[in-house]
Amino acid sequence: METPEQAAPEEAFASHVYQLILEDIVAGRLAPGQRLRERELSEQHRVSRIPVREALHRLEQDGFIVTAPRRGAVVRQLTLTDVEELFDLRVILESFAARRAAERVAAGADGGRLSELLKLAKEATAAGDDELASDLNTEFHAEIVNVAGHRLLARSLRPLQGLTRWIFGLGVSRPVELNTIEHDELREAILAGRTQLAESLAASHVELGRQPVLDGLAGRLPE
Repeated sequence: METPEQAAPEEAFASHVYQLILEDIVAGRLAPGQRLRERELSEQHRVSRIPVREALHRLEQDGFIVTAPRRGAVVRQLTLTDVEELFDLRVILESFAARRAAERVAAGADGGRLSELLKLAKEATAAGDDELASDLNTEFHAEIVNVAGHRLLARSLRPLQGLTRWIFGLGVSRPVELNTIEHDELREAILAGRTQLAESLAASHVELGRQPVLDGLAGRLPE
């Protein structure tokens, strides 16, 4: 029987391979419909096929790949329905995260890296580095979840954050400047412990991004 000590390295390798494959999908280096062969991936990432198999299983669970008959694991094709459903869940979960974060700050918790990340995002925007600013804005959303201190929420949002990056990586998102302005308002509400305002601003922020993304992907993704 495998001991916890023996299992830990395999789990760590699987998590590492999961992240590497996910980054390739999000960046477009692995295209929809592309096959993911265990042997090739194990050679590429210099691990055995066991962590690769586990990583592929997690990626399928999280909605990034599918198992097709006679083809094995392939990168799945995003649809407009996927985008709609993603925004539906983000509105609910991210507004709850913002409210919870504000509640914890009001009770004495600190605001984590919210101010730092927003400052860096503003600097990146001013320097014209929209890619870095976008990455920092994504980190800002993740940091709200960290401040919320809700483990199940964090686990639930993790794959959604990956899907969000994948969709925005297709080149359809709102101007970085608008996101930064709205993040500033949201940060202030959380740090002031204003729970209802934080919840409302988070929901509004996600909703305002929905239609521009759907419009930008219309005709590019199937229904």
